Amino acid sequence: MTPRVSIVVPAYNEGHQIVTTVQRLLDSITEDCEVLVVYDTPDDSTAPFAEKLAADDQRVRPTVNTYGRGPAHAIRFGLDHSQAPVAVVTMADGSDDPTQVDALVALVERGAVVAAASRYMPGGQQVGGPPLKSLVSRTVGRSLHLLARVGTRDATNSFKAYSMAFVREVGVDSRLGFEIGIEMVAKARRRRLPVAEIPTIWMDRSEGESNFNLRKFAPGYIAWYRFAFGRRLAADQMAAHVPRLEG
Repeated sequence: MTPRVSIVVPAYNEGHQIVTTVQRLLDSITEDCEVLVVYDTPDDSTAPFAEKLAADDQRVRPTVNTYGRGPAHAIRFGLDHSQAPVAVVTMADGSDDPTQVDALVALVERGAVVAAASRYMPGGQQVGGPPLKSLVSRTVGRSLHLLARVGTRDATNSFKAYSMAFVREVGVDSRLGFEIGIEMVAKARRRRLPVAEIPTIWMDRSEGESNFNLRKFAPGYIAWYRFAFGRRLAADQMAAHVPRLEG
Protein backbone atom coordinates (compact mmCIF):
# COMPACT_ATOMS: atom_id res chain seq x y z
CA MET A 1 0.00 0.00 0.00
CA THR A 2 1.14 3.54 -0.75
CA PRO A 3 1.95 5.38 2.50
CA ARG A 4 0.23 8.66 3.23
CA VAL A 5 3.52 10.39 4.08
CA SER A 6 7.20 9.76 3.43
CA ILE A 7 9.64 11.00 6.07
CA VAL A 8 13.12 11.77 4.72
CA VAL A 9 15.86 11.78 7.36
CA PRO A 10 19.33 12.67 6.02
CA ALA A 11 21.94 11.22 8.35
CA TYR A 12 25.72 11.39 8.65
CA ASN A 13 27.46 9.22 11.24
CA GLU A 14 24.62 9.60 13.73
CA GLY A 15 25.26 6.21 15.33
CA HIS A 16 22.78 5.29 18.05
CA GLN A 17 21.18 8.78 17.95
CA ILE A 18 19.19 7.69 14.90
CA VAL A 19 17.32 5.13 17.02
CA THR A 20 15.94 7.82 19.31
CA THR A 21 15.00 10.11 16.41
CA VAL A 22 13.27 7.45 14.34
CA GLN A 23 11.48 5.90 17.31
CA ARG A 24 10.07 9.29 18.27
CA LEU A 25 8.83 9.73 14.71
CA LEU A 26 7.18 6.33 14.64
CA ASP A 27 5.57 6.91 18.03
CA SER A 28 4.26 10.36 17.02
CA ILE A 29 2.93 9.93 13.48
CA THR A 30 -0.64 8.65 13.27
CA GLU A 31 -0.72 8.39 9.46
CA ASP A 32 0.51 5.47 7.35
CA CYS A 33 4.13 6.34 6.73
CA GLU A 34 7.56 5.29 5.56
CA VAL A 35 10.77 6.61 7.10
CA LEU A 36 13.72 6.83 4.71
CA VAL A 37 16.98 7.10 6.65
CA VAL A 38 19.41 8.31 4.00
CA TYR A 39 23.20 8.14 4.40
CA ASP A 40 26.05 8.47 1.92
CA THR A 41 27.96 5.20 2.36
CA PRO A 42 27.24 1.68 3.62
CA ASP A 43 29.89 2.09 6.34
CA ASP A 44 28.26 5.20 7.84
CA SER A 45 27.82 4.66 11.59
CA THR A 46 24.09 5.25 11.13
CA ALA A 47 23.70 2.14 8.95
CA PRO A 48 23.70 -0.74 11.47
CA PHE A 49 21.23 1.04 13.75
CA ALA A 50 18.95 1.96 10.83
CA GLU A 51 19.06 -1.63 9.61
CA LYS A 52 18.11 -2.90 13.07
CA LEU A 53 15.20 -0.48 13.15
CA ALA A 54 14.08 -1.73 9.74
CA ALA A 55 14.23 -5.34 10.90
CA ASP A 56 11.87 -4.46 13.75
CA ASP A 57 9.54 -2.16 11.81
CA GLN A 58 8.82 -2.41 8.08
CA ARG A 59 8.05 1.31 7.89
CA VAL A 60 11.76 2.10 8.20
CA ARG A 61 13.81 2.08 4.95
CA PRO A 62 17.62 2.38 5.34
CA THR A 63 18.74 4.00 2.09
CA VAL A 64 22.23 4.56 0.66
CA ASN A 65 22.41 7.81 -1.28
CA THR A 66 24.04 7.40 -4.70
CA TYR A 67 23.72 11.02 -5.87
CA GLY A 68 26.88 12.29 -4.17
CA ARG A 69 28.03 13.16 -0.68
CA GLY A 70 26.39 15.79 1.47
CA PRO A 71 22.97 16.72 2.86
CA ALA A 72 21.56 18.26 -0.33
CA HIS A 73 22.21 15.09 -2.30
CA ALA A 74 20.85 12.92 0.53
CA ILE A 75 17.63 14.92 0.77
CA ARG A 76 17.18 14.96 -3.00
CA PHE A 77 17.78 11.21 -3.15
CA GLY A 78 15.26 10.62 -0.38
CA LEU A 79 12.60 12.72 -2.07
CA ASP A 80 13.17 11.00 -5.40
CA HIS A 81 12.65 7.62 -3.74
CA SER A 82 9.63 8.62 -1.66
CA GLN A 83 6.43 6.73 -2.39
CA ALA A 84 3.86 8.99 -0.72
CA PRO A 85 2.12 12.07 -2.17
CA VAL A 86 3.48 14.15 0.74
CA ALA A 87 7.06 14.12 2.01
CA VAL A 88 8.46 15.61 5.20
CA VAL A 89 12.15 16.38 5.65
CA THR A 90 13.38 16.27 9.24
CA MET A 91 16.81 16.16 10.82
CA ALA A 92 18.45 13.05 12.28
CA ASP A 93 19.68 14.86 15.38
CA GLY A 94 16.28 15.06 17.05
CA SER A 95 16.11 18.88 16.97
CA ASP A 96 12.70 18.89 15.25
CA ASP A 97 9.39 18.13 16.97
CA PRO A 98 8.04 14.84 15.56
CA THR A 99 4.58 15.46 16.98
CA GLN A 100 4.10 18.18 14.35
CA VAL A 101 4.51 15.94 11.31
CA ASP A 102 0.78 15.19 11.12
CA ALA A 103 -0.10 18.91 11.20
CA LEU A 104 2.39 19.71 8.44
CA VAL A 105 1.04 16.89 6.28
CA ALA A 106 -2.52 18.11 6.82
CA LEU A 107 -1.60 21.58 5.52
CA VAL A 108 -0.22 20.09 2.30
CA GLU A 109 -3.29 17.91 1.91
CA ARG A 110 -5.42 21.07 2.23
CA GLY A 111 -3.59 22.74 -0.66
CA ALA A 112 -0.24 24.18 0.45
CA VAL A 113 2.67 23.04 -1.71
CA VAL A 114 5.08 23.71 1.19
CA ALA A 115 4.24 23.62 4.90
CA ALA A 116 6.96 25.01 7.14
CA ALA A 117 7.64 24.49 10.83
CA SER A 118 8.51 28.05 11.85
CA ARG A 119 10.76 29.03 14.72
CA TYR A 120 10.22 32.73 14.10
CA MET A 121 6.44 33.16 14.09
CA PRO A 122 4.43 33.80 17.27
CA GLY A 123 4.54 30.63 19.37
CA GLY A 124 7.79 29.46 17.82
CA GLN A 125 11.17 29.32 19.51
CA GLN A 126 14.77 28.29 18.94
CA VAL A 127 16.50 26.79 21.96
CA GLY A 128 20.29 26.64 21.72
CA GLY A 129 22.42 26.58 18.59
CA PRO A 130 25.21 28.93 17.42
CA PRO A 131 24.20 32.60 17.89
CA LEU A 132 25.52 33.70 14.48
CA LYS A 133 23.65 30.95 12.66
CA SER A 134 20.47 31.87 14.53
CA LEU A 135 20.84 35.56 13.73
CA VAL A 136 21.41 34.94 10.03
CA SER A 137 18.54 32.46 9.81
CA ARG A 138 16.11 34.77 11.62
CA THR A 139 17.09 37.76 9.47
CA VAL A 140 16.73 35.80 6.23
CA GLY A 141 13.39 34.35 7.27
CA ARG A 142 11.78 37.56 8.42
CA SER A 143 13.03 39.63 5.50
CA LEU A 144 11.77 37.09 2.96
CA HIS A 145 8.40 37.05 4.71
CA LEU A 146 8.10 40.84 4.73
CA LEU A 147 9.71 41.74 1.42
CA ALA A 148 9.15 38.74 -0.85
CA ARG A 149 5.90 37.56 0.78
CA VAL A 150 6.96 33.92 0.69
CA GLY A 151 4.32 32.73 3.15
CA THR A 152 6.59 31.72 6.04
CA ARG A 153 8.88 33.50 8.48
CA ASP A 154 11.28 30.55 8.52
CA ALA A 155 12.29 29.73 4.97
CA THR A 156 15.66 28.31 6.03
CA ASN A 157 14.35 25.61 8.39
CA SER A 158 14.72 22.16 6.83
CA PHE A 159 11.72 20.81 8.79
CA LYS A 160 9.04 21.12 6.11
CA ALA A 161 6.37 19.10 4.34
CA TYR A 162 6.17 19.12 0.55
CA SER A 163 3.63 18.21 -2.06
CA MET A 164 5.52 15.67 -4.13
CA ALA A 165 3.58 16.73 -7.22
CA PHE A 166 5.06 20.21 -6.71
CA VAL A 167 8.56 18.86 -6.04
CA ARG A 168 8.46 16.80 -9.24
CA GLU A 169 7.12 19.75 -11.20
CA VAL A 170 9.83 22.24 -10.20
CA GLY A 171 12.68 19.81 -9.40
CA VAL A 172 15.36 20.05 -6.71
CA ASP A 173 18.46 21.98 -7.73
CA SER A 174 20.26 22.31 -4.37
CA ARG A 175 23.66 20.64 -4.31
CA LEU A 176 25.56 22.25 -1.43
CA GLY A 177 23.91 21.73 1.95
CA PHE A 178 20.58 22.20 3.69
CA GLU A 179 19.35 24.98 1.41
CA ILE A 180 16.48 22.92 -0.02
CA GLY A 181 14.15 24.53 2.52
CA ILE A 182 14.66 28.01 1.13
CA GLU A 183 14.82 26.67 -2.45
CA MET A 184 11.33 25.13 -2.30
CA VAL A 185 9.86 28.21 -0.63
CA ALA A 186 11.42 30.45 -3.28
CA LYS A 187 10.15 28.26 -6.11
CA ALA A 188 6.65 28.21 -4.62
CA ARG A 189 6.73 32.00 -4.46
CA ARG A 190 7.85 32.33 -8.09
CA ARG A 191 5.06 29.94 -9.10
CA ARG A 192 2.65 31.95 -6.88
CA LEU A 193 1.60 28.77 -5.08
CA PRO A 194 0.53 28.62 -1.39
CA VAL A 195 3.01 28.18 1.46
CA ALA A 196 1.75 27.69 5.03
CA GLU A 197 3.44 27.58 8.42
CA ILE A 198 2.91 26.44 11.99
CA PRO A 199 4.98 27.47 15.03
CA THR A 200 7.61 25.05 16.24
CA ILE A 201 10.10 24.84 19.10
CA TRP A 202 13.51 23.78 17.77
CA MET A 203 15.86 22.22 20.33
CA ASP A 204 19.59 22.02 19.67
CA ARG A 205 20.96 18.48 19.57
CA SER A 206 21.97 17.02 22.92
CA GLU A 207 24.51 14.54 21.51
CA GLY A 208 27.21 14.77 18.83
CA GLU A 209 28.10 17.76 16.68
CA SER A 210 26.18 19.57 13.98
CA ASN A 211 27.31 19.13 10.36
CA PHE A 212 26.09 22.60 9.40
CA ASN A 213 28.84 24.81 7.92
CA LEU A 214 27.62 28.38 7.44
CA ARG A 215 30.59 29.50 5.34
CA LYS A 216 30.35 26.50 3.00
CA PHE A 217 26.58 26.59 2.58
CA ALA A 218 26.14 30.39 2.38
CA PRO A 219 26.36 30.65 -1.46
CA GLY A 220 23.34 28.38 -1.84
CA TYR A 221 21.29 30.31 0.68
CA ILE A 222 22.18 33.64 -0.94
CA ALA A 223 21.32 32.38 -4.42
CA TRP A 224 17.89 31.07 -3.41
CA TYR A 225 17.20 34.17 -1.31
CA ARG A 226 17.67 36.32 -4.38
CA PHE A 227 15.64 33.94 -6.51
CA ALA A 228 12.58 34.43 -4.26
CA PHE A 229 12.23 37.97 -5.60
CA GLY A 230 10.89 38.12 -9.13
CA ARG A 231 7.97 37.79 -11.45
CA ARG A 232 5.70 34.79 -11.61
CA LEU A 233 7.14 31.83 -13.52
CA ALA A 234 5.21 29.10 -15.29
CA ALA A 235 6.31 25.53 -14.60
CA ASP A 236 8.09 25.24 -17.93
CA GLN A 237 10.03 28.47 -17.27
CA MET A 238 11.50 27.42 -13.94
CA ALA A 239 14.52 25.47 -15.20
CA ALA A 240 15.76 28.40 -17.27
CA HIS A 241 15.82 30.79 -14.29
CA VAL A 242 17.06 28.79 -11.28
CA PRO A 243 20.55 29.44 -9.85
CA ARG A 244 23.27 27.02 -10.92
CA LEU A 245 25.65 26.12 -8.11
CA GLU A 246 28.31 23.45 -8.12
CA GLY A 247 28.43 20.92 -5.33
